[in-house]
Amino acid sequence: MQRRKFRLLTMLFAAMLLITIIAGQSHSLKAASPLGKDTLTMVTSPDYPPYEFYDTQGGERQIVGFDVDIAKNLAQKLGFKLKIMESDFNGLIPALQANRADFVMAGMTPTPERKKNVDFSLIYYEAKDTIVAPKNSNLKQPPDLAGKKVGVQLGTIQEQNAKKIAEKVTGIQLKQLNKVPEIIQEIKSGRIDAAIIEDTVARGFAQANPELEFNVISSEEASGSAIAFPKGSALVKPFNQGLQQMKDNGELEKLVTKWFTQSTSAPTLSSPAKTGLNLDFTRILPEIPFILKGIPLTLLFTLFSVFLGLIWGTVLSLCKITGIKPLTWLANAYTSVFRGTPLLLQLALVYYATPQLTGYDISALQAGVLTFTLNSGAYMSETIRGGIQAVDKGQAEAAMSMGVPYRLMMWDIILPQALKNILPALVNETIGLLKDSALVSTIGVVEILRSAQIVGANKYIYFEPLLFAGLIYYVLVMGLTWSASVLERRLRQSE
Repeated sequence: MQRRKFRLLTMLFAAMLLITIIAGQSHSLKAASPLGKDTLTMVTSPDYPPYEFYDTQGGERQIVGFDVDIAKNLAQKLGFKLKIMESDFNGLIPALQANRADFVMAGMTPTPERKKNVDFSLIYYEAKDTIVAPKNSNLKQPPDLAGKKVGVQLGTIQEQNAKKIAEKVTGIQLKQLNKVPEIIQEIKSGRIDAAIIEDTVARGFAQANPELEFNVISSEEASGSAIAFPKGSALVKPFNQGLQQMKDNGELEKLVTKWFTQSTSAPTLSSPAKTGLNLDFTRILPEIPFILKGIPLTLLFTLFSVFLGLIWGTVLSLCKITGIKPLTWLANAYTSVFRGTPLLLQLALVYYATPQLTGYDISALQAGVLTFTLNSGAYMSETIRGGIQAVDKGQAEAAMSMGVPYRLMMWDIILPQALKNILPALVNETIGLLKDSALVSTIGVVEILRSAQIVGANKYIYFEPLLFAGLIYYVLVMGLTWSASVLERRLRQSE
C-alpha cells in the first residue's frame, strides 16, 4: 500500500515536473522574441511638455505626453509591458550606459556625439529651434544675439546648436541650466537676454507668459526626435519597424495633432494677482494634493537616513577612539573623503555606478538613503566622538574598576550620556538632511521639491509652486525643532 502511494506521488511529481518544463519551454519560446524580454523600461525627463510631463490632476503621478503615447503604442504592437522611470535630461544617456533602462524617449535628437555612446531609432518627429526673448527686443535670428546672454538646457541639441551659433556670432555668452522653466525665469528676471528652445515647448511658455515671444531660427538642417538605446541593442530594428508602421497608417500624425495643437498644449491661464512678482497662487490650488504627496516620501527618506547614519556614525566614532591604529586611520580617511567631496557627486556615483559595478539595479530611493547614510555618518562620527570624549573620564574608570565589560560600559553608560550632550547637534544634522533631501530629485525621486518643479513645468510657472514647497519645508523643520525641544526638556527633567 505504501509502495503504491509512493509510486503515485512519484508519478504526480514527474507529471508536475514535465508540465513545468513544457511551460518553461513555451515561456522561453515566447520570450525568444526580437525584444528578448516581457517588460521594457523607458527612462524620460517629465518636465518637457508636451513631449512628457506629469498629469497631476487629483494628486496622481502619471507621466503623460507625446513620447509616452508613442511608447505605449509600440508596447502594444511589439507585445511588451512598459515601465517608465524618470531622470533629469542630462542623466538619460548615463542611465542607458548603466543598464538602468532599455530605451530613452525625451524629445532627444540623434547627434554625432550622442551616437558615439548610444544607438538611435529613425526620427519620429521633426522640430525647429526658436529664440525666446522679451517682446519688442528684436532678438529674432542668430545675428541678433551678438553680445547677448543666451540660455540653453544642459545636454540638449539646443545647447549644441547654440555653441555652433556662438562660433559664428561674436559676443554670445551661453548659460546652461537643467530645466526649461528655469531658463524662462532667467529671461523674466533679466539675467539672460534670450534662450534657444524647441518650437513646440517654446509655444507653450510664450502663451503662458504674454511678455515673451518666440521666433523660429531659419536653418537648412532638419533636426528631430528619436528613441535612444544602449550601444548594440537588439531593440532598434523592431522599434524602427513599429515607428514606420505608425507613420504609414497615420497613427503618428494623429498623436502629433493631439499633442502639438494649441488647444491641447497651451496652459489654461487665469487672471494674475497684481503683485510685484505677478504671483497667482490660485493656479496651483488643484495641484496642491500632488505636491503634498511628496511629504511622506521626504520624511521616510530623512528618518531612514538619520537612523542609519547615527548607527554608522557611532561605529566610525568608536573606531576613532578605540586606540587601534588601522581602524583609526581607516575611519579618519573615510571621514575625510566623504566630508571633502560634494554630496551631489556622491549621489550620482552611487546611483549610476552601482548597477555597473555590482549588477544590482539600485532604486533611486535606495541610492539616496545609502548616499545620505554614508555622508551623514561621516559628519555624525565627529559629533559623537566629541560627545563621548566629553563624558567624565571617571565614569569609565568607575565602570572598569567594577569589572564592567568595555562593550556594556559603552552601550549602557557612556553612549547614553554622550547622546544627551550632543542632542542639539544631532537635531541640526537631521534638519540638514531634511532640507538636503531635495537633492534626490536629481535622480528622479518625486519628493516635495520635485513635485513642485513638476507642477511648475506643467503650468508654465515658476515661483508659486516653489514658494509653496518652501512653506512645507519650513513647517516640517519647525515641527522637528519643536519636537526636539520637548525631548530635550524631558531629558533634563529626568536627570
